[in-house]
Amino acid sequence: MAATALLLPAAAAAVLLLCLAGGSRATNVTYDHRALVIDGVRRVLVSGSIHYPRSTPDMWPGLIQKAKDGGLDVIETYAFWDIHEPVRGQYDFEGRKDLAAFVKTVADAGLYVHLRIGPYVCAEWNYGGFPLWLHFIPGVKFRTDNEPFKTEMQRFTTKVVDTMKGAGLYASQGGPIILSQIENEYGNIDSAYGAAGKAYMRWAAGMAVSLDTGVPWVMCQQADAPDPLINTCNGFYCDGFTPNSAAKPKMWTENWSGWFLSFGGAVPYRPAEDLAFAVARFYQRGGTFQNYYMYHGGTNLDRSSGGPFIATSYDYDAPIDEYGLIRQPKWGHLRDVHKAIKLCEPALIATDPSYISLGQNAEATVYKAGSVCAAFLANIDGQSDKTVTFNGKMYKLPAWSVSILPDCKNVVLNTAQINSQVTSSEMRYLESSTVASDGSFTTPELAVSGRSYAIEPVGITKDNALTKAGLMEQINTTADASDFLWYSTSITVKGDEPYLNGSQSNLLVSSLGHVLQVYVNGKIAGSAQGSASSSLISWQKPITLVPGKNKIDLLSATVGLSNYGAFFDLVGAGITGPVKLSGPNGALDLSSAQWTYQIGLRGEDLHLYDPSEASPEWVSSNAYPINQPLIWYKTKFTAPAGDDPVAIDFTGLGKGEAWVNGQSIGRYWPTNIAPQSGCVNSCNYRGSYTSSKCLKKCGQPSQTLYHVPRSFLQPGSNDIVLFEQFGGDPSKLSFVTRQTGSVCAQVSEVHPAQIDSWISSQQKMQRSGPALRLECPKEGQVISSIKFASFGTPSGTCGSYSHGECSSTQALSVVQEACIGVGSCSVPVSSNYFGDPCTGVTKSLAVEAACS
Repeated sequence: MAATALLLPAAAAAVLLLCLAGGSRATNVTYDHRALVIDGVRRVLVSGSIHYPRSTPDMWPGLIQKAKDGGLDVIETYAFWDIHEPVRGQYDFEGRKDLAAFVKTVADAGLYVHLRIGPYVCAEWNYGGFPLWLHFIPGVKFRTDNEPFKTEMQRFTTKVVDTMKGAGLYASQGGPIILSQIENEYGNIDSAYGAAGKAYMRWAAGMAVSLDTGVPWVMCQQADAPDPLINTCNGFYCDGFTPNSAAKPKMWTENWSGWFLSFGGAVPYRPAEDLAFAVARFYQRGGTFQNYYMYHGGTNLDRSSGGPFIATSYDYDAPIDEYGLIRQPKWGHLRDVHKAIKLCEPALIATDPSYISLGQNAEATVYKAGSVCAAFLANIDGQSDKTVTFNGKMYKLPAWSVSILPDCKNVVLNTAQINSQVTSSEMRYLESSTVASDGSFTTPELAVSGRSYAIEPVGITKDNALTKAGLMEQINTTADASDFLWYSTSITVKGDEPYLNGSQSNLLVSSLGHVLQVYVNGKIAGSAQGSASSSLISWQKPITLVPGKNKIDLLSATVGLSNYGAFFDLVGAGITGPVKLSGPNGALDLSSAQWTYQIGLRGEDLHLYDPSEASPEWVSSNAYPINQPLIWYKTKFTAPAGDDPVAIDFTGLGKGEAWVNGQSIGRYWPTNIAPQSGCVNSCNYRGSYTSSKCLKKCGQPSQTLYHVPRSFLQPGSNDIVLFEQFGGDPSKLSFVTRQTGSVCAQVSEVHPAQIDSWISSQQKMQRSGPALRLECPKEGQVISSIKFASFGTPSGTCGSYSHGECSSTQALSVVQEACIGVGSCSVPVSSNYFGDPCTGVTKSLAVEAACS
């Protein structure tokens, strides 16, 4: 496509910002075999996922600006059916659910949008994003050639499209939306639905196109997506992906930047070097659109997490962390990768790639058309570094890395060599004090007062309870109106029953999950829980029965509904049996007995989570009960000063849900501990990544810190309400703020120069050498001290650097002179500045600094 109009990328970006700000000029979006074509120009695009309901509207502008500063062109999000249509025919697009406002915020920043309507989203989101009422439509079968389902799916998809059109948000109207997606990873499981699945997929594609959005539609993980839909790739690596038509571009809709966290699991992370390698390989091998899933993961507020057992944190080890802070060095290293790719864009859009073998596991890819030339040199060996010859010149390639040459001569970046700084984030615990009897308190940070509690009764207390013979599956009974379902029955004991052994009997309770508590005659007898790998529960324990009537109350709780797999919507929960008592002489099967059912908790019906609603249930007392199950707690606190992100440490609590000023911050479960094994002290980025390769916090709680969005807080007094299911001590609850600790960097003599110093060889100017750059994270901050500086062979990581056998005596003074008192500094990594403490050895400069 050498004849394609060659509007320079920088000029194209300026036109985009002008058009989106003005919101008037329509943009023509098409595609060819190389790329998306925007107003006649092929574009190489970098995208990142930010899900609007996993943050708050006041966070959106900052998140999107950080994404733009990180080199993104596009923001990708799903549309979440369940939050927009919680009741059939009743729509909600307010607050965190205001999709149009989110899209407009992206447009205000001058970025494009990829709107993935689905409406199945997976996303570790409750029920895959489907509203529960859909399950009860007569005759419905999800995601197959089923008229009731297709009718509802088309109605919601049309609603989203019409909402976007009504706000003028499609590119064809002058808006930012350049792509839309229908369905989601259906090709992974469509074989289970047979011919009806294929018919449904074709129908979904045709339905989407008929909505006339004026922009292309995609289907991810759908190798047989019909024209004109573009089939795209999801995964940790997609360089080997090929679209199903020579007329379609190579696109990557989900590059997993890390992995999700489950309650009971260790914390996964993905090294920046490996993620950068995957990105560079994709563009090297012909890709032109890549999206990070996630770029900001956020928080599963309310009861939105799926799974089951997906944690409340959806941090995902993304370039922007859960709290909205930049994660370094991942954010900075990827920003540099994006800059390197953009330097290659004129060549990438001008021609198709050609491939040259550089030996075993080494490959060059060249894009050359006329006077423009760009090359990628890859070493895909997971262990060994290589030295290769390309165009008559020698290049060193670290294992599992790609070097990018925007002029086919000079390396501007190698994915294994990080120039970006590292920042250490720390949680600062706020000192709190309880208000004294005279109403006074003395603390500069946090005041806690007005403590009260309410007892959640055991068993059936509602008038609308249902009695029926046999055990009922939970989701079909509750429609997910609550996590909780009570199962209650009673038996009369005479003393000679065959299931008795004296006054005891062995009680067996079998459940589909997810959490079980057993009460006998109003007292807790035990509990059990499933896991992310298997939610099934089999609880068995001797219980003591008394002569006469005995009451057995079973509380079943869900922890997010299934969100993935063929027929995931039919995966059940709750106690389906058997439930039986047994002794030495026989057994009593209670599975078919009369059971009474109560959906939800009494406290939920009384809205105890809402402090604006007074309730006589609350008992005001600083001497509240602790370490007992089924208790509501309420406390007043002052909002932490400043604008640092806020979290609550729930260490000391068991399991439950928390509300701040009536808004749910999600489920908490600090007693769910990760396995002791499987973690590594330092994860080797070399070699293929999997979700279990790099884990941390084994043997520790999966999540103790829970994000409280700043917009949930108000000046002065605030209320926090907890429902504690297992039992704990709320006085141990702590408020913390998330802050950046040290800023660090380590750069060697063989690193490429900082990418911003790039000057092409055509300009006949000498490039500068490698340099270490530090920058304070907040505007107005300056570097106040240098905690460590070493030029030579230092070792360790940020916060724990140490000098090697080779170390310049001048390093500290040189860095202090260059960096103290300024917001950012750049220090050349060269013996010319530090002297040469050890000749013939490759040296590096490591620095740790503090900002204030």
